[in-house]
Amino acid sequence: MDKLNFPEKFLESLAGEPGFNEEKFTNAHQYIDSPTSIRLNPFKPAAIKTGEQVPWCPEGYYLDVRPSFTFDPLFHAGCYYVQEASSMFIGHILKYIKPDGEPVRILDLCAAPGGKSTLLNSAMDPADLLVANEIIKTRVPVLTDNLSRWGTANTIVTNNDPKDFTRLKSFFDIILVDAPCSGSGMFRKDPAAMDEWSEANVSLCHQRQERILADIYPCLKEGGHLIYSTCSYSHQENEDILDWLCNSFELETLQIPIYKEWGIVETQSQQQQAWGYRFYPGQVKGEGLFAACLKKTGDSGELGGFKNKEQQKLVGKEIDLIKGYINNPLDFYYFKANDDWMAIYRQHIESLNILQRNLYIKKSGVRIGKLAGKDLIPDHELALSTIINKDTVLQTELDKDQAIQYLRRENIDITVNGKGWSLMQFEGQPLGWAKLLPNRINNYYPKEIRIFASPPTP
Repeated sequence: MDKLNFPEKFLESLAGEPGFNEEKFTNAHQYIDSPTSIRLNPFKPAAIKTGEQVPWCPEGYYLDVRPSFTFDPLFHAGCYYVQEASSMFIGHILKYIKPDGEPVRILDLCAAPGGKSTLLNSAMDPADLLVANEIIKTRVPVLTDNLSRWGTANTIVTNNDPKDFTRLKSFFDIILVDAPCSGSGMFRKDPAAMDEWSEANVSLCHQRQERILADIYPCLKEGGHLIYSTCSYSHQENEDILDWLCNSFELETLQIPIYKEWGIVETQSQQQQAWGYRFYPGQVKGEGLFAACLKKTGDSGELGGFKNKEQQKLVGKEIDLIKGYINNPLDFYYFKANDDWMAIYRQHIESLNILQRNLYIKKSGVRIGKLAGKDLIPDHELALSTIINKDTVLQTELDKDQAIQYLRRENIDITVNGKGWSLMQFEGQPLGWAKLLPNRINNYYPKEIRIFASPPTP
């Protein structure tokens, strides 16, 4: 027990928490390694070796051993995401509350690095819109990269404080607040987190969580759903927050169906009997998580009127250059951000205009590329997107070693067939672009995401 080095008063603070079993909990931290799990991208089917399925997520799988993801081209192609298994429960909640056949706007408020955003996006249709927001500016690039890998054209990435969303009254149908917390649920996966834990920090996190939720409440529409989650075991950050929400706002609790064999502990808050779901290592095959869902019963008013922002339109020869790269090109709205042309599903024009007027946007839909005279310089996002028309572009298939060379932005030892822009692929999955020339290949894999590490020794 001593070598676990749990923070002082930590186990004592958990003694009265619902469903907590100290023996199973400490044994899991002492003797059981944190499991490795991945979630497959339903939009990019690929031959990926998996193990046991995560019970609450059909696309989630445990791996028997942790491979070197850095040197798996299918990881860089966006065919799967490495995600902690317990957090995949958010997808189970979404599938339960999401209405059939009705387009929804979803906000992931604290979205980086993008695990839960890609999880939400996997359950969405093109007519649905995901706004993935990250409060901390330095964390936005990794969020953008992960959503670009996922490949869909119905996502917008923003970099805003929660209070900035207050003016978007009744805009969203579903909001996920995966709140900043004291992090006790990650002790097994990240033992360094133990150094940050204290009862005082739990109280500070509780106050921050209340502030974030109060800021975000007005932009949830009446009848919409708030999903709240933390990676903490403390009732102050979990059940107490549910009571505060139900006492302070027009929200009612929602019970989510689960199976007993999943090992999830179903709880209810002390005052309002609000339903919550606790994940304890030793009782589930995953890390610590708390999740809950509430439905808004009140009305926060409507968004004020606005004029559509004028956008530069693609016309004549410009549209001809673009549409050859896109599947079903008439399904999309094209607009310019600086020198880059972007594409987003036409259903989202109004939402895009509203968001552009109120938020700081970092990514909208898919970045297609730049027009240079009669040519399109295609962007990396287009290569990884699910909207690209692969039948009209040159494709070059790489073996594993060649794919790693490409991902390291090195020269590729390959015989050139054809000339011009080519999708560089591994097992049929695009990795990015290269320019094929008569006597060489120009590697256009983005410098900022290239592989720096050396391959593992066999």
